[in-house]
Amino acid sequence: MKCLVTGGAGFIGSNLSESLLADGHRVVAVDCFTDYYARRTKLSNLAGARKHPNFQFYEKDLAKAPLAPILRDVDTVFHLAAQPGVRASWGESFSYYVRDNIVATQKLLEAMKNAKGVKKVVYSSSSSIYGDSETLPTPEDTIPRPVSPYGATKLAGEQLCHVYLRNYSVPSVILRYFTVYGPRQRPDMAFSIFISKISRGKEIEVFGDGEQRRDFTFVGDTVAATKLAATARAGSVYNVGGGRTSSINDVLSTIESIIGKKALVKRRDMALGDVRNTSADISRIRLDLGFAPSTTLREGLERQISAQIK
Repeated sequence: MKCLVTGGAGFIGSNLSESLLADGHRVVAVDCFTDYYARRTKLSNLAGARKHPNFQFYEKDLAKAPLAPILRDVDTVFHLAAQPGVRASWGESFSYYVRDNIVATQKLLEAMKNAKGVKKVVYSSSSSIYGDSETLPTPEDTIPRPVSPYGATKLAGEQLCHVYLRNYSVPSVILRYFTVYGPRQRPDMAFSIFISKISRGKEIEVFGDGEQRRDFTFVGDTVAATKLAATARAGSVYNVGGGRTSSINDVLSTIESIIGKKALVKRRDMALGDVRNTSADISRIRLDLGFAPSTTLREGLERQISAQIK
């Protein structure tokens, strides 16, 4: 199988690319290296895949570049490229989210109308589309009510997938990721910041009382679910979660235990757009595709810490 991975130099995309290559597939990865975080970090993410003979990488902007050439002979598209981050999506920055999360997705789907041989596009959405859900664990048929501009753009991408499936039979499957962590996690994400600063004895900021709970999902489990989605029926929507929730305070205690240092914590007010609790109902993906997350929070943090602190 020949796969296209958009956002292929990113956190999840680079892990997915390496896993697909290990399975014997050919992989074409695309990334445009926005300035959201350092280019050298993304280039480091690609180091392993670039050694593989079945890997090709293109530096392209999905919102502007001709996409027909990179879709040639592709069987499955994994669309992970996006402008990430809830807190950065307000104000002037919103235009970047519209461009990279909505316009780029529409451009890719438009190109797929005429792409011969593409059997599936797996769109990576986010638990942010649910907002402050009243139902926990949250099933996929919950009415989406995002509370951040970022969440609104990811929901718009989902709707575009539905539009192109209905009108042009572009065969999409939607995955709603719940807080992914693990090796290569973006440097702006909480676990990455906590690990870096606690290991160096630096103060960390915690928003709220730390008792807010998240369904943290290890990147290896996320990759497994993403690959399974390529076999799903077009039009399917699945939550991808870790199967359990933990508080931020639980996370800090676990990191402290692994590193062997106490965290220096400064409390801040909850940020706009942050939700209090998330929890994924993963019964649908478990039943339909056999997905079963296998990594505990401690195991996943040990792997992230080992990869991040060298």
